[in-house]
Amino acid sequence: MTEVTMEKIVSLAKRRGFIYPGSEIYGGLSGFWDYGPLGLELKNNIKNLWWRMFVQERDDMYGVDAAIIMQKKAWEASGHVAGFSDPVVECKKCKRRFRADHVSIKYQKNELGKILAGKEKWVCENCGADNEKFEVRQFNMMFKTYVGPTEDESSTSYLRPETAGGIFVNFKNIIDSFHPKLPFGMAQIGKAFRNEIAPRDFVFRAREFEQMEIEYFVREKEWKESFEIWREQSLGFLKSIGVEKSSIHELEVSPEDRAHYSKRTIDFEFDFPFGRKELFGLAYRTDFDLSRHEASSGVELKYLEEGEGKFIPHVIEPSFGVERIILAVLQTAYTEDTLGKEARTYLKFNPAVAPVKAAVFPLLKNKPELVAKAREVYTSLKKNVPQIMWDDNGNIGKRYRRQDEIGTPVCITIDFQTLEDDTVTVRDRDTGKQERVSVSELEQQIKVN
Repeated sequence: MTEVTMEKIVSLAKRRGFIYPGSEIYGGLSGFWDYGPLGLELKNNIKNLWWRMFVQERDDMYGVDAAIIMQKKAWEASGHVAGFSDPVVECKKCKRRFRADHVSIKYQKNELGKILAGKEKWVCENCGADNEKFEVRQFNMMFKTYVGPTEDESSTSYLRPETAGGIFVNFKNIIDSFHPKLPFGMAQIGKAFRNEIAPRDFVFRAREFEQMEIEYFVREKEWKESFEIWREQSLGFLKSIGVEKSSIHELEVSPEDRAHYSKRTIDFEFDFPFGRKELFGLAYRTDFDLSRHEASSGVELKYLEEGEGKFIPHVIEPSFGVERIILAVLQTAYTEDTLGKEARTYLKFNPAVAPVKAAVFPLLKNKPELVAKAREVYTSLKKNVPQIMWDDNGNIGKRYRRQDEIGTPVCITIDFQTLEDDTVTVRDRDTGKQERVSVSELEQQIKVN
């Protein structure tokens, strides 16, 4: 069985153009990552599948794309300005800061909500210093910015730390524009920003990331049924992108560990190389958000239902982090084996998410007639299957290995027999098996794979 380490994933991701360190030529910037051509295609495939499954194929879902910067009052109403924080400690020697729960410090809150440190010392992972006397304090993770030409309290705002806020403030707009019947949902894919104290583990914990979130509005008496439906549908999405249910662990979050707005939360965890960590979450947010925004804005956000009158709906929230999903997909796909007595590394992507669906080769790049025919096949396929790659670099064996490593499901080779009978050699990524296929059947062959 392949031992998948973070070092292997990070190395392949950079070498093959999936993910690069942000601002790398200047030494990088912790918590920020850039996506190369293949990483972008992988990310877009995952997002497009999610959007198709949860928005386009449903009649009860409304998509939005809210602004990244909102009125400061919206974040005050949601509780983020006052409470979106993590406990932090500072090393007395090197002055580096760390999350208290990441350095195994026991701490508690007194009756006034002040963070109190325990007596245990901790060792700084940066300089090795013992820290026996220290203070645990809260650190707000929102990125502050200013809107307009002045930089004062009146112009202060924040980059959104989650996409859900933009959904809730648009609830009334969707009601007024589309008059949906309960239950219904609002979905959004977009960037979010958190000034993490200690970003780590590649793209798992970053300062800039993307979320795929749904706020599904229900009657209070129906929340349990809806919660279970979304639990199964969320797991179904993971299966569709190649992450099997057997690799997911459900953690029922205890009341003391749940977010302040949640009455029930399940963290769906995955066994990453650095440990079992949250992959996505499912929360019952009650009517907290709409109630707070109604009270703060003075605008009525109640839903009017015939026979029931006006009430504020309750909310079920499936929330997916795009980068964590990508990391789980990369880890699941990463495979080492031996093929033809040669060791190889390949990404066993589900074809639905593979950034390249097929690669087209001329057997020999110095034979004009083969190159011309290969170009003809490539151009024809690319019209309806855009994620097709042309590859004529190196010998055929090297091309196969390169395409295996980026996860291309099939490779199509145009050879001299193609010029005679219009058939090509199609090689399967996983087995290495080759078969002759008519050019006219290639598009269907690729779509099936």
